[in-house]
Amino acid sequence: MKVQVVPGLNSLLEGAFNIAPRDVDIQDLLCREPVQIDCRSIVGLLRGRVVLVTGAAGSIGSELCRQVLAFQPARLVLLDHSENGLFFLERELGALAPTLEVIPSIASITDGPRLRDVFARYRPSAVFHAAAHKHVPMMEKHPGEAIKNNVFGTRTLVDEAIRAGVDVFVMISTDKAVNPTSVMGASKRLAEMYVQANSMRSSTRLITVRFGNVLGSNGSVVPVFKEQIRTGGPVTVTHPEITRYFMTIPEAAQLVLQAGVLGAGGEIFVLDMGEPVKVVDLARDLIRLSGLTEEEVKITFTGLRPGEKLFEELYDAGEVRLPTPHPRIFMAQHRPCPLNPLRALLRRLAALIDGPADEVVDTLRVILPEYAPGSAASTPDASPARGGAFGDGGGPSHVPEAYSSGRELVPGLSSP
Repeated sequence: MKVQVVPGLNSLLEGAFNIAPRDVDIQDLLCREPVQIDCRSIVGLLRGRVVLVTGAAGSIGSELCRQVLAFQPARLVLLDHSENGLFFLERELGALAPTLEVIPSIASITDGPRLRDVFARYRPSAVFHAAAHKHVPMMEKHPGEAIKNNVFGTRTLVDEAIRAGVDVFVMISTDKAVNPTSVMGASKRLAEMYVQANSMRSSTRLITVRFGNVLGSNGSVVPVFKEQIRTGGPVTVTHPEITRYFMTIPEAAQLVLQAGVLGAGGEIFVLDMGEPVKVVDLARDLIRLSGLTEEEVKITFTGLRPGEKLFEELYDAGEVRLPTPHPRIFMAQHRPCPLNPLRALLRRLAALIDGPADEVVDTLRVILPEYAPGSAASTPDASPARGGAFGDGGGPSHVPEAYSSGRELVPGLSSP
């Protein structure tokens, strides 16, 4: 039977006249009210300006593009290496806003000369960086590719944005970057560090946002569950106690836009996503909302996958959670790492990314002492307060001696 949702009694009492039932929406899985942005504050950031979105054809990138169009930019540049994805996105956005200039640009964020040409030709004032390799088990098998795209692609993009005089640059990161146990998480943490380190020297406002799991994004758990339910099950969950923070695709895009207004440069913004949700409870909700029962569609447990954590964290032990003018957005404050030693470490990593996977992982562990591959604590309390690189994770500053250039890196010392 097809299940639909009717308005609640409160809505009817408040005078809502639309009592037609609606289809089940993915927001019904949130178990909380969706977060809304302050649209008025976004107008000055986007209206009449050139905006560039990387990873534009992806789930979050395409939603960013839709929301940006509503603020009437002068032009919107869609940057992605997926020709097919850009073809369909350009058609969709052209129908949504036929009078606005939408420019598809096929490019890889690892291609410096190509990016330089795009920045010189279109002169964006705002860049929203959504391009990334994101699948944890896949990146465990291909660590060099994760580093190329997530670390060095971000480095190239940041460098070219600064060179072009971009006003604001917002990078999308992940809660998996906090005390990472996966190559994907470690690569995003390094990207965070590079963005923050450059913010200390640049007039470009370089900002980071951390996401939880995005409901309904490509390859995320909900589409997988829905397909498993459609075919009669079983629905596969890795562990009965695994929990995740969840947000919707519109919330994710709104957080990126709001961060572009709130940030002065160097901040990491985190959305208040409520309490973490057990993934098995999400599976049960989705089965029930599909009009079925667990007797009809079974749930089976398959075990944690490579690099996967039992729980995610939003803040490192050395980060302080601070409020912002938006009541549902917080800032993770900590001391940015110095740029020159980080560049030296990245040069070492670059020399290894096409080599054996274990060498890439070993080098990541040297650069990021908080990176613990294969670790999966059973409860949040079991997570060690590991010190991050350069002293940004609550522990002592750590830069391998060969790359410290003779400088003593201790808290309070001005960055080189």
